[in-house]
Amino acid sequence: MGNEINFEENSMQKISMKITALVLSMGLAACGDTVAEQAVLGGAAGVGVAAVAGGSILTGAAVGAAGNVIACQIGDTICR
Repeated sequence: MGNEINFEENSMQKISMKITALVLSMGLAACGDTVAEQAVLGGAAGVGVAAVAGGSILTGAAVGAAGNVIACQIGDTICR
C-alpha cells in the first residue's frame, strides 16, 4: 500500500513539473523581426521546456519553433 501512495505522489510531481514548464515557456517565447528569429526564439523555448519536462530536446525545438512562427505570423499576438 505504501508503494501506491509513492507512485501517485511521483505522478503528481511529474504533472506539476510539466505544467510549470509549460507556463514558464509562455514567457520565454517571443516574436523576432524575421521568421528565422521567430523560429530560433521559439525553438530555444521549446528546448528549455523539453529539458525541464524530461522530453525530447529535438521534438521540443521543432514544436517550439513551429509554434512561435505560427503565433507570430498568423495569430493575433502582441508581436505586431
